[in-house]
Amino acid sequence: MLYGIRVVLTYLLGTDKAERNFAVFPDDTFVVSYPRSGNTWTRFLIANLAYPEETVTFANIERLVPDTSSQSNRALKRTPRPRIIKTHQYFDHRYGKMIYVVRDPRDVALSLYHFQRKYRQIPDDYPLEASVNDFVRGNLISIDWGTWGENVASWIYTRGGGKDFLLLRYEDMVSDTPRELSRVARHLGIAATPERLNNVVERCSADRMRELEKLQQNDWVATAKHRKDIPFVGFAQAGGWRKRLPESCVAQIENAWGELMTRLGYDLVSMSSSHRQTTSQEEVARRT
Repeated sequence: MLYGIRVVLTYLLGTDKAERNFAVFPDDTFVVSYPRSGNTWTRFLIANLAYPEETVTFANIERLVPDTSSQSNRALKRTPRPRIIKTHQYFDHRYGKMIYVVRDPRDVALSLYHFQRKYRQIPDDYPLEASVNDFVRGNLISIDWGTWGENVASWIYTRGGGKDFLLLRYEDMVSDTPRELSRVARHLGIAATPERLNNVVERCSADRMRELEKLQQNDWVATAKHRKDIPFVGFAQAGGWRKRLPESCVAQIENAWGELMTRLGYDLVSMSSSHRQTTSQEEVARRT
């Protein structure tokens, strides 16, 4: 009884979080990823592409491309349709057209470590190895979204290859942003000239987004109440794990999700995971 009253009150006051429980419409488009996979950058790229008349900033990104983890049900209902919605949710059969952003989990683990420090979810002296262990085992505050492997696989193995599903690799976006953005434009049915694409890319450069964050970190729900000495916009690079992630952590991640990583084009480097992949391939060969 009391729980039901609280639910109704939070909804009426607009203090709830939509998360997974909100009305989905047929003309919605979803931008989905596991946390720290480049989703904020993708949101800015898409917002600039879809709303060229707007100056996209951290102060208005929640209005243009709302996030289900920070916006209330009422706020989402007020968002003009057709909506473009950002979320970290695992598979939901209601989602129609969508864009899934995937990133090498070894880089995700590093980014999450600094993100957790920024949000004071772990102390600064928390060992990186312990954080990676939490990441692989799913012992994070983001547990409701599943582990990296569970979240990614829930979409890749159910929607991959479908006409309404577009897979973006963060690494490809970094290496050739205009090309990947043109794929997004086609998926959204937006006619975009090379000049327009390049303009959007310039507006969403890592340097510009870092400057925007410094100016507007008190205006954005994701940064307003959190540490200011650790930026939300990170290194914005691919492959940083090669220099900054201990070998034991690399091996743990690859042992957990090696098959899925390989399917997505991420090379495995640890002896244990490489041996397992070779053994698996040899087993398949013997059976055939």
